[in-house]
Amino acid sequence: MKPIKITGLLLAGALMVACQTEKPKQEQAEKRIEKYSLTGKSATFYRTAKESGERLSEVGEGAFRELRQPTEMSPTIFVDPDRKFQEIVGIGGALTDAAAETFYKLPKEKQQEIITAYFDKDKGIGYSMARTSIHSSDFSSKSVAYAEVLGDTKLDNFSIEQDRKFRIPFIKEALKATEGDMKLFASPWSPPAWMKTTGNMLQGGKLKSEYRQAWADYYLKFIEEYKKEGINIWGLTVQNEPMSPQTWESCLYTAEEERDFVKNFLGPTIKQSKYPDTKLIIWDHNRGLMYQRAKVVYDDPEAAKYVWGTGYHWYAGDHFDNVRLHHEAFPDKNLLFTEGCVYPFNIDSLHLWKWGERYGKSILKDLDNGASGWVDWNVLLDETGGPNHVGNFCLAPVVGDTRTGEVTYLNSYYYMGHFSKFIRPGARRIVSSSNHDDLLTTAFINPDNSIAVVVLNLSDKEYDFDTWVNGQAVGAKSLEHSIMTVMIQ
Repeated sequence: MKPIKITGLLLAGALMVACQTEKPKQEQAEKRIEKYSLTGKSATFYRTAKESGERLSEVGEGAFRELRQPTEMSPTIFVDPDRKFQEIVGIGGALTDAAAETFYKLPKEKQQEIITAYFDKDKGIGYSMARTSIHSSDFSSKSVAYAEVLGDTKLDNFSIEQDRKFRIPFIKEALKATEGDMKLFASPWSPPAWMKTTGNMLQGGKLKSEYRQAWADYYLKFIEEYKKEGINIWGLTVQNEPMSPQTWESCLYTAEEERDFVKNFLGPTIKQSKYPDTKLIIWDHNRGLMYQRAKVVYDDPEAAKYVWGTGYHWYAGDHFDNVRLHHEAFPDKNLLFTEGCVYPFNIDSLHLWKWGERYGKSILKDLDNGASGWVDWNVLLDETGGPNHVGNFCLAPVVGDTRTGEVTYLNSYYYMGHFSKFIRPGARRIVSSSNHDDLLTTAFINPDNSIAVVVLNLSDKEYDFDTWVNGQAVGAKSLEHSIMTVMIQ
């Protein structure tokens, strides 16, 4: 075989390509050298644990020590602040009619206590995101729309007067407590009855094709009227649970119908309005079908351009892999958990530990698989698990007894707080890897450079474990059936 000759010109070209290839590698290597510094930092531990009085309690501090090589047998949480993923938009709950009505039936001092407990980031758990409904939902005392005059496509009779009694004042209290720094999104459960094929807001049915533009205008009218009240609407979901013909307000869409409504009506209506930055969120139903629903919309560029992301619930299985697959397949779209609650309501079950663990596992897994936020259902319900006009009663993290004025905080409130209080808007998820099956974890680096590491223990055992960062570690104890937040700052 003849030797291959490389001319000077070809050699120079080869060297140039090699240099061009090598330069990014060098830049990547230099970037990796810039590691998160623990200089001057320590860890503070907050814990909520079963069979103890610890409820989001500060249980100690720790200094980092050098630990170059952990062992396989020593439970360790490995945190890598230099690998960053999705950004958090907020964590919170729903400001429903039921929550608002219950709130104003409680004594004034309890009202202030609840607002502080939920929305004060220093004295409470610092909710930074909330959901509400466009007119009524099942968690309203009655079923009612903002425009109930038959054929009123111009929405001349549109009125939010019903919201001014309880809901709007309640939302304003929450906004005041967060100094206006709370993202609020809204969801419709059904169009007005006259816009539907069934002539009924309840029990499913579909939007009539001739009212698609009027219905899109309805969302915009809602945004405008709430703006007049001093309330900004950050985002909208297209339809709450569009595949569930419930006994309460509901409306059905196939994936194609939702895509076409967004593409041809709702998307253009919002984009051409005074509120073009309003975020549109599709699906707003369970994890099981979220990938299929997202694919149908996002595979259509004309529909996808209007959509901020996909919302989802937890009522039909965990399916956390679907959250991850969505995040990997559609990295330019966001994921938001928009509703979850535990049920049925039983006043004697408020103390059950499983409620908090249900929240803890779901929030941790959703965030670790790519979710940008997590929003609970009702922030507050009464002693019946309502009010609710169809008897669909459930639990909330805070239950207020309107007869006695007593307020009960379920452990789900504290489990929520281990995330919402310490993982702030703008935080980025970072690597948090556990070498022990009983210790689940996720971690985030906040805009102020502090790190929140959440460690969830669903087992009957307690463990001494290390939190390891770049060759240094700090020790703590995870009690059985507990959740901890390790704050590094």
